[in-house]
Amino acid sequence: MNTTSLFDFTVDKSTKTVAINMEFDAGLSLVWDAFTKPEILDQWYAPKPWVSKTKYMDFKVGGQRFYAMVGPEGQELWAIQKYMSISPKTNFKMFNAFADKDENPELPGSDWDFTFSEENGNTKVSITIYNESLERLEKLIDGFKIGFTMTYENLKNLLVTLSWQ
Repeated sequence: MNTTSLFDFTVDKSTKTVAINMEFDAGLSLVWDAFTKPEILDQWYAPKPWVSKTKYMDFKVGGQRFYAMVGPEGQELWAIQKYMSISPKTNFKMFNAFADKDENPELPGSDWDFTFSEENGNTKVSITIYNESLERLEKLIDGFKIGFTMTYENLKNLLVTLSWQ
């Protein structure tokens, strides 16, 4: 088992993008499933002690995921993800926006581009996030980096568990 793994988080304010590169000691199919199946997503897609709760997810072009990150005292932060394109086990693109509990998006949102590749049993995931609003990016970036780093650790640990099943 590989004890070192890649996690790189880069912000480029000039292009209003965030680039995240991660590597996992797990096969491509398992990592793909972790990003595309709600029953696995909900096990890692929130920084502890928060948890992710998917209300519904239809992973297809034009489909959506509507979910909340739920805090330890019941606070709910809702978001909508709309899938724009899917190339199985290699790439998917989505639009992401915060929302209220009634599915009304808070615009502007951001465009996410996920790319998956496997080499020698390790899977790399590269994510590029474009924000049309620099103001939104600047407002969110510090908390987002901390939260995403925590969710990466959640996923890395979950993949170890799932790999042994």
